[in-house]
Amino acid sequence: MDGRRISLDIEEYPNTEVQKNQVLTLEEWQDKWVNRNTAFHQEQGHQLLKKHLDTFLKGESGLRVFFPLCGKAVEMKWFADRGHSVIGVEISELGIREFFTEQNLSYSEEPITEIPGAKVFKSSSGNISLYCCSIFDLPRTNIGKFDRIWDRGALVAINPGDRKCYADIMSSLLGKKFQYLMCVLSYDPTKHPGPPFYVPQAEIERLFGKICNIHCLEKVDAFEERHKSWGIDYLFEKLYLLTEK
Repeated sequence: MDGRRISLDIEEYPNTEVQKNQVLTLEEWQDKWVNRNTAFHQEQGHQLLKKHLDTFLKGESGLRVFFPLCGKAVEMKWFADRGHSVIGVEISELGIREFFTEQNLSYSEEPITEIPGAKVFKSSSGNISLYCCSIFDLPRTNIGKFDRIWDRGALVAINPGDRKCYADIMSSLLGKKFQYLMCVLSYDPTKHPGPPFYVPQAEIERLFGKICNIHCLEKVDAFEERHKSWGIDYLFEKLYLLTEK
C-alpha cells in the first residue's frame, strides 16, 4: 500500500451534490458497447457476489432474480444454471446478443408490445429473459415481482437526477422476503465526473431506507491502474444487502 492510498475506513466524501447535474444519454451508453468502451464488464464475474452467494440465495430454489442494466453479465448464467429464473434489462441490443453468444446459449427474440421498438430476448431453455429497453419503460411490461435483485453497475450508472425514479421502480419490483444486493463505489467525486457515479450510504438510505433494512456486508479496495486516468487516487467498492423492513 503506497502513500497515496487511503484506508478502508475513509470518511465518505462530504459533497454529495457535486455530480448531481451529470447526464449520460441512452445513445451514449449504446455507443460504449459499439466502441468497446466496456471496461465495466467483468469476464470472470463479480468476486464479492461469488463470496456472498450463499448469503444472497439462502439455500432457496426457483427464485426470480432481476439484473437491472445487465449488460452481458456472466452472473446471469450462474443463477440460471442453479435453476433460478433470470430477468434482465439492458439498453444495448449488442450487449444482449453478445451475452447469449458468449455463453453458448440459443435464444429467440420478440417485440415487447407495450414498448414500441423494444424487444425481449429469451433463452431456449426459458429461464433467461433479457429486455432491450430503457429501465424507465420497464414498468409498462407488468414484469412481476422478484425474490432477488443483483444491482452491480446499475445504481452507479443511473444519472444522479434520475435516482429517485430508479429507486421507485426497484422498490415496486420487490417481492416478499426479498434480498437486494447492491454494489456502489466510493471515490472523490470532485476529481471524476462519472459514470460510474459516487453513491454514499446516505444516498442509499434516502432512496431505500423507508422500506428496506440496509446492511454493508463488505468494502474492498477496488483501485486499479486504469483508474488513474479518472484523476482519482482511491476507489472503494461497497457491497450492501437490502432486506424487507
